[in-house]
Amino acid sequence: MCGIAGIISSSTHPEPPSRASLEAMVHAIRHRGPDEFGMYRDGCAGLVHARLSLIDLATGQQPMANEDETLWIVFNGEIFNYIELRRELETLGHRFRTHSDTEVIIHAYEAWGSGCFKKFNGQWALALWNSSDRTLVLARDRVGVRPLYVHEGGGRVLFASEIKALFADPRVPRRIDTRGLDQTFTYWSPVAPTTMFDGIEAIVPGTVRTYARDGSHSDETYWQMSFPDALHEPTFKSARAAADRLRDHLMQATRLRMVRADVPVGSYLSGGLDSSLVAKMGRMAKEGLFRTFSLRFDDAEFDETPFQRMMASTLDSDHGEIVVTRTDIARVFPDVVLHTEQPVLRTAPAPLYLLSKLVRGAGIKAVLTGEGADEMFAGYDLFREAKIRLFWSRQPSSSCRPRLFDRLYPYLARSPQSTKGMALEFWKQGLERPDAPEFSHDPRWRTTSALKKFYSPSSAEALRSMPAGNVLNSLPDAFTRWDPLAQAQYLEVSTLLSGYLLSAQGDRMLMANSVEGRFPFLDAEVMEFANLLPAAYKLSGLEEKKILKDAARGLVPEPIVRRQKQPYRTPDAASFLGEKIPGYVEEAFSEQALAEAGMFAPDAARRLFAKCKQRAAGTVFSNTDNMAFVGMLSAQLVYRSMIAESRPQCSAPLHLTTDVIR
Repeated sequence: MCGIAGIISSSTHPEPPSRASLEAMVHAIRHRGPDEFGMYRDGCAGLVHARLSLIDLATGQQPMANEDETLWIVFNGEIFNYIELRRELETLGHRFRTHSDTEVIIHAYEAWGSGCFKKFNGQWALALWNSSDRTLVLARDRVGVRPLYVHEGGGRVLFASEIKALFADPRVPRRIDTRGLDQTFTYWSPVAPTTMFDGIEAIVPGTVRTYARDGSHSDETYWQMSFPDALHEPTFKSARAAADRLRDHLMQATRLRMVRADVPVGSYLSGGLDSSLVAKMGRMAKEGLFRTFSLRFDDAEFDETPFQRMMASTLDSDHGEIVVTRTDIARVFPDVVLHTEQPVLRTAPAPLYLLSKLVRGAGIKAVLTGEGADEMFAGYDLFREAKIRLFWSRQPSSSCRPRLFDRLYPYLARSPQSTKGMALEFWKQGLERPDAPEFSHDPRWRTTSALKKFYSPSSAEALRSMPAGNVLNSLPDAFTRWDPLAQAQYLEVSTLLSGYLLSAQGDRMLMANSVEGRFPFLDAEVMEFANLLPAAYKLSGLEEKKILKDAARGLVPEPIVRRQKQPYRTPDAASFLGEKIPGYVEEAFSEQALAEAGMFAPDAARRLFAKCKQRAAGTVFSNTDNMAFVGMLSAQLVYRSMIAESRPQCSAPLHLTTDVIR
């Protein structure tokens, strides 16, 4: 794991990027890779790299070049099948000077061009600069595990792992893009290529972008999530046979992520099925000391300690825990938002920020995690809700069918079903359009969109003149032929997983403390296998992740296998509204700060703030108030940290282990 950045001059009279600009960019992301720093400069390009050393510690420094030094790379991530690809390339006559996966990428691109990315099994964001023909290639992994952003302007192209590195260049304008805000208040995050900032694009996951010497670019999609047609006959002999194959695929994926590292790899342990299975397979893949890490809460509603300790006791692991309080969440939230670089509607990233700090403090640089299992194997309530609503839509006058909702949400202190009349009216909306592509996600998106009532007149006007992109406008041609569950999975991966879970909760919270996350469930072969499975293997009746439970039996204690999915949740608005409200919260909701940022109507935002303060003692907040409070607070903090405040340059010295001038 690393941080990358660069500046390319695309004008007819190229301007060499200044050393100071490149140093400022790498300083802004040095938390992503504090082990080593490198720089390459020529007459029209500059590349910088902040390295977190995990593979080939001795010779894997970047920027790295091919033999004749015409092709240069900066790379963030891991290619887990690099050893197998290296052998294939050696049979084609390629020779290697290092033992790194980075050099394999260079030779793979020389051999296969942009087709090489289909061969990679890993998680990456990278830039390849061809100094001979002055072309720049940017590429991002299949589902967006690793971030990559671009700014074009003034005859230059700038790229970086994080937006703060782009803003380190004073020539890059800093402005909120209301479309990114509007997507956040619909899908929970901006959806690539949209970001929260005007003039900043995110490279779309599964995409290769190539810039020509004149600055023009073309995008090529090398991977997109797909499923068989709904009427496709499954090729599996039985559900049991499919579960056995899934176990094999997951074991191989986990083994690669354990052994393809020259440093120890630990594992997160939440107490749920996904992380428990990954931790068990990690323990099986490599002998020696094995570290596991768990997040606990002093609030019983959110705590899963008994299941975490149950699993840890079976692993012979050195187990670490951190207990997070509401005060802790409020204390670190400004730092959390500085790293997310986007508003969040929940406080969930904050405890994960503290957990990665615990991991790094224990001397561990990489951890296995269970992200992706719920998306690949239908673990979320959203999938079950959609199945009930679809069943209900066939007999909309039925009073029995909606009773199935009573089987959901056993983990919630205040279940939506506690007020059944209101709940059923909510679920009934959209029932007349079961074939609509957004049918599965309409309740969530409708709920989140209620927050738009807080927009300022200027935000509303900006969106009228330039509406935010709608994910339904770019669906695959085959989308309508898929099973309804497959359609829901596609939307979930395209929006919440890529834009929020892997970004705000994943990469950003891990890399804030220089820790790499490794995700076996997002292994290329695991994903392809999962997408071929019949819907009933994943969601059997209303039992979520059926095939994954079958694959886990015998490896994970039965109480963990049998327990119903409990999503990761944290205290939200109540974290900020105790006896002493943090000063930054008061300031964010001040009339002056709201007016300066211009995103929200000050009167409406301040009324919500006053309402929440009055209810703080009982800490009972509606879902809408929770999301609105956290969403507006984090958006205000994004504005303050990324736009309003001019951060001073880091005074720490930058010692370059690679410093190339051409």
